This record gives sequence, structure tokens and C-alpha cells, in this order.
Amino acid sequence: MNNPEIKGIARELALHAWILGFCVALLWSIELVDYALGGWLNQFGILPRSTIGLRGIVFAPLLHGNFAHLLSNTIPFVVLGWLIMVRQVSDFFVVTAIAAFISGLGTWLFGAPAIHLGASGVIFGYLGFLLLRGYFERSFVSMMFSVLVAILYGGLVWGVLPSQPGISWEAHLFGFVGGGVAAWVLARMKREG
Repeated sequence: MNNPEIKGIARELALHAWILGFCVALLWSIELVDYALGGWLNQFGILPRSTIGLRGIVFAPLLHGNFAHLLSNTIPFVVLGWLIMVRQVSDFFVVTAIAAFISGLGTWLFGAPAIHLGASGVIFGYLGFLLLRGYFERSFVSMMFSVLVAILYGGLVWGVLPSQPGISWEAHLFGFVGGGVAAWVLARMKREG
């Protein structure tokens, strides 16, 4: 590798770090404000099948029940989000938007009657995208990448099933579906573009 290539890679990694750092700082800042307000912001989560609960489709991924909840989402958000960015930064934004929307809408339509919040629907969207991208793209590299992600993070897939009270498996399931939809959309765009 020559010096311009190394500088290009360094710039790309710095951009990844800046985007992910900004997202994490935003999530933690919101949780700090929510903590100072005694959890008042959590009312903006998804309340299934209620008109007021529709706003949660937008706000729920930004809100968490407490710092432990946010901490448990931070590391997979960064790792899986970065794995999406490795190939193309714009994929991160497309996958995030599609996963958040489908996770939120599915939870609003089918979720248990409680307030649902947290970034885990988006995280499961990242997982769904990374696992299914190889299938939809049909390239050797993307298939091998999907296999690697399955080996490293495949155990998370069990989170789409009801397992623990108080955990929104609905957000996980529909987030995973959203990630699959994003994989299909982006593969189709790459074939047509």
C-alpha cells in the first residue's frame, strides 16, 4: 500500500468513528436527560395500537429504560453498525432507517400492551442485514462475510423469540425483518445501479 491509500483508509475509519461516536453520544445524552427528568422521556416510546404511540416509531430507538439497558445496546450497536459501514458508509444510514421503521411499525401493530423502547430493534436489523446480505447479493465476499457474522453473532437470533418478560422480542423480530428488507433493497439497487 502506498501513502495515499493509507491516508484514504485512515480518513474512512475516522469517518466511521465520528458517525458511530456521534450516535452513541446522542443516545447517552438523551438517557442522561431522561434520568434527570425521572424517566419522563420514556413516554415517547411505542405504545402499540394507540394513535399517540405512533410517535414511538421515531423516538423509541433513541430511548432506553435505564443506563444498564443502554449499555447492553451500545456495544452491539457499534460493532454491528461498523460492520455495515466497512463496505459503504451510506449502507449504515439506509439499514438504520429501514430497520427502525419496520421494527417500530411491527411493534406498534403486534406488540404487547406496554411501552416499547430501545435501540435493540435497530441492532437486530443490523444483524438481519449482515446475515442476509450474502443471500441477496450472491457474491462470494458478501456470502463469506455473512457466514463470519453468523459464527460471531448468530446466537443473537434467538432474541427474536419471546424469552424474558420486559424484553420487546417484537422489536427484535421486526428489526431483523427490517434488516432483511434492507439487504434486499440494497442488493437490488447495486444490481440496477
